Amino acid sequence: MLLAGIGMTFSHPHLHADELPGYTDTPIIPGQPWHVHDAHRPRPRVVTPAASFSLNAGAPSDAVVLFDGKDLSQWQGENGGPAGWKIKDGYMEVTPAAGSIRTKQEFEDFQLHLEFAAPEVVKGNSQGRGNSGIFLLGQYEAQVLDSYENPTYADGQLGGMYGQFPPLANPSKKPGEWQSYDIIFEAPRWNAAGQLIKKATVTIIVNGVVLQNHREYLGPTKHRELTSYHETRSSRGPIGLQDHGDLVRYRNIWIRPLGEIDQP
Repeated sequence: MLLAGIGMTFSHPHLHADELPGYTDTPIIPGQPWHVHDAHRPRPRVVTPAASFSLNAGAPSDAVVLFDGKDLSQWQGENGGPAGWKIKDGYMEVTPAAGSIRTKQEFEDFQLHLEFAAPEVVKGNSQGRGNSGIFLLGQYEAQVLDSYENPTYADGQLGGMYGQFPPLANPSKKPGEWQSYDIIFEAPRWNAAGQLIKKATVTIIVNGVVLQNHREYLGPTKHRELTSYHETRSSRGPIGLQDHGDLVRYRNIWIRPLGEIDQP
């Protein structure tokens, strides 16, 4: 990686500068010097997560279990019909072309836990490798990707706020290995006059490593476009899992709605 002030560039030992995944013709993100999905934005440093980090543990007593490995009764397809993903050996797996799925319940502020595994057999590269996503309120994406030795644009890496902010590090495990993904999310708020008074914020921890630290979303997630809160005034919504055509697996999904302090 080569850094040179605001004009930072990224180098990869196996890629020519013109071959770096990403874009240079997209809009500049407000308040940042980078294009959306900028090919030259610095990639996060690689961090090796602890080998003994706990996986497949039980849910807290006050959690809503969204997937226990047995059925998709808590989920539905994008059109409101049955969720069409495969279930096997305690996990659900994306069924390509079946479409993304979302929870039947809607949430506001919450703590979300899940575990995922990218396909063990690597096919494709960049955004075409182990790609999925977690959509908070159905609008704000936390990226799921096989980022193990897989150069792609920085704001599209595992744990990134897609198209807005890269993760602080890259703690990806090898393809096929189970990985933990924890999210603390606070929904945006509007006042009675419809004015935005609080942006959505997220904290993301993958494999025990903090990747986003109470960072604000610029607006709902978009691809190759800028975003804002002008198109939405919703403080509630479902949890969505994306069908991006890759055989990503999920298991042990639970959520804890968060209330206010000093309330019984």
